Amino acid sequence: MNFDFITEMIIPIVLVACLIVGYIIKKWIKDLDNKYIPTIVTVLGAVLGCIIGKGITVETIVSGAITGLASTGLHQLFVQYIEGGQIKSMTENEVSEMGQGEIDE
Repeated sequence: MNFDFITEMIIPIVLVACLIVGYIIKKWIKDLDNKYIPTIVTVLGAVLGCIIGKGITVETIVSGAITGLASTGLHQLFVQYIEGGQIKSMTENEVSEMGQGEIDE
């Protein structure tokens, strides 16, 4: 099955906006559980998709929602790349001194 049509639906400006809002929510609102962030950026993406598309249609809603979810995936990609690079550059002794609990964070 070919999923190339999904990449055509991503709206770059909405992607950046959702990525920024998701990051701000994660870093500044400590009382909010992280499991709600994908839902928030999905809804935000759907709303922004309708604003950018200048109308409320199924296509603009779905396109915006997919873009919001893509921002969550993009954030996780950055986090794993950055944290993975830090752990790989550490020696075995430094990692063992950190303890398992700190590596998982």
